[in-house]
Amino acid sequence: MNYLYETHLHTAGVSACAVSGGADYIKGYKEKGYSGIIVTDHFYNGNSALPKNLPWKEWVNNFCRGYEEAKEEGERRGLDVFFGWEETFDGCDDYLIYGLDKAWLLEHPECRYWTRGEQYRVVKAAGGCVVQAHPFRQHHWIRKVVLSAGCVDGIEAANSGNDDPSYDALACRYAKKLGKPLTAGTDIHDASEIYQKEPFGVYLKRKLNKITDYVEMICNNEVAGIKTDPSRCVFRGHETVRLPVDIRDENDRVTGKHWKEYCQASGLTSD
Repeated sequence: MNYLYETHLHTAGVSACAVSGGADYIKGYKEKGYSGIIVTDHFYNGNSALPKNLPWKEWVNNFCRGYEEAKEEGERRGLDVFFGWEETFDGCDDYLIYGLDKAWLLEHPECRYWTRGEQYRVVKAAGGCVVQAHPFRQHHWIRKVVLSAGCVDGIEAANSGNDDPSYDALACRYAKKLGKPLTAGTDIHDASEIYQKEPFGVYLKRKLNKITDYVEMICNNEVAGIKTDPSRCVFRGHETVRLPVDIRDENDRVTGKHWKEYCQASGLTSD
């Protein structure tokens, strides 16, 4: 038996782009057969709805509100709810952080100023993991594609928010080349989307009792599968990357030559 989880979800009042509160999602995901959801609101440097001038404790308390509302309703309806977040760098690349909690955030106000490398090292040392979200997304507000190959434990290979499915095909091929686990998420902002289109997620062989169980499965490459439209992850050879590309190592240094080698090995074009 596999258990199905949503891994990428935003709540109103915390993520500026979301329209549904945390509690609004529970009924729909329960009806769709999900075992649980992970709330991943936009963090400090992303599309957050929270003022940056708040004292850190107040900011964190407000940041966790969407998760806490979802968890309370989940306990009432019998759906597990877990905590994570999505951090953004330079308005370009996004990372899903799993395995840490509110108490950890309160003790680490310096996380607002980390580099990608610092984020990865500290999150790992604290028992968490980092998954790069929609790495090949090429929307108008994104200046470049950043592939943080050395600072992630997994790759979100399918994202329902990608309006161009070729972004998923590229991400899937990239994850397989790196040998990293593939994940999928709806990147949902509106609970009505649960019924309007089929949500994405991951299949796991074991039920999650705590978020660190998911961290362990990511780090051990034990994700059983992803829930998505399979055609989105099929690489057909005509997918392109139109933006400039940075590939970064474990120290967050740009190593652009890797991109050329990757393109040559994978049959990609980068024009």
